[in-house]
Amino acid sequence: MIQKKMQESISQKGENQMKPDYKNWVPKSMVYGLAGGTAASFAAFAVLGVSDQVMHGTSRRICRIAFGTGTMVMLFFTVWMGALHRTFDYSGKRKLAKTIIEGTAEYVTIPEGGTGLDVGCGSGALTIACAKRNPNASMTGCDIWSGAYRAVFTKKRCQDNAEAEGVHNVRFEEGNAIHLPFADESFDAVTSNYVYHNISGHDKQKLLLETLRVLKKGGTFAIHDLMSPVRYGDMNAFVKKLKDSGYEDVRLIDTADGMFMRRKEAVLLGLAGSKLLTGRK
Repeated sequence: MIQKKMQESISQKGENQMKPDYKNWVPKSMVYGLAGGTAASFAAFAVLGVSDQVMHGTSRRICRIAFGTGTMVMLFFTVWMGALHRTFDYSGKRKLAKTIIEGTAEYVTIPEGGTGLDVGCGSGALTIACAKRNPNASMTGCDIWSGAYRAVFTKKRCQDNAEAEGVHNVRFEEGNAIHLPFADESFDAVTSNYVYHNISGHDKQKLLLETLRVLKKGGTFAIHDLMSPVRYGDMNAFVKKLKDSGYEDVRLIDTADGMFMRRKEAVLLGLAGSKLLTGRK
C-alpha cells in the first residue's frame, strides 16, 4: 500500500514537472515589488504623520505630500499590474495570453515539409502553437533573450516547453528582429506576437519589411502587435503598399474589438491598437 502511494506520488511529480511554463510578461516578482514599495511609502507617510521626532514644519508637510502621492501612484500600479498578471496567466481564469497565441496561430499555414519562423518567440508559446497546427512542417523560433525579461524568457525555457508539450518539429535560435540572421525567402510562413512595439528607436514598418524579407513567394504571414498610429504610422497606407507590391489577401484585423478582447478590456490592459496583419506574399 505504501509502495503504491509512493509510486503514485513520483508519477504525479513527474507529470507536474512536464507541464509547460510559458511565464507571464507581468511576473509575480514585479507585482510583489510594487506592493513592497507601496507598503514602504505608506509606512514613511504614516511615520511622518505621528512623530515629531523625524521632521518638523514645512519640510515635514512637503515630505508627507510626496510620500502620500507616491503611495497612491504605486498602489494604482500594484493593482493594475496584479490585474494584468491574472488576466494573462496561462493557468488563470481569463487566459488572455493563450487566447491571443492560439488565435494568431490559426492564421499560420505551412505546406507539408515547409518551415515557419516566429520572430521574438519569448518562451516559445507561439512557435509551439504553430508547430502543433502544422505537424508536417517545422517551426523556428528566434529571439535575443535579453533585456528586462532575460531571466524569464530564455532559449532553454523554449526547449523545455516544447519537450513538455511533446512537440518535436521546432527549433530555437538567437536572432534579432532588426536584422534577422536568415537569407531572403527562407521560410514558408512568418509570424510574431507583441514584439515590434518593444523595439525603440526603429521604424516599425521597416521592421515588418525585414520580417517579410525572409518570407518565400506564396508564403503566409500573421503578425500581431500594438499597431497604433503613434507607433506604426499609417498602417492602411502600408497595407496598400504591400498590395501594390504584389502581396495578396492582405488584411489588417482589429483584434481589440471582440476577436481576442473587448474594446474596454483592451483600454484597461493597455492593449488598445492591437491588430493582426495577415496575407500572402
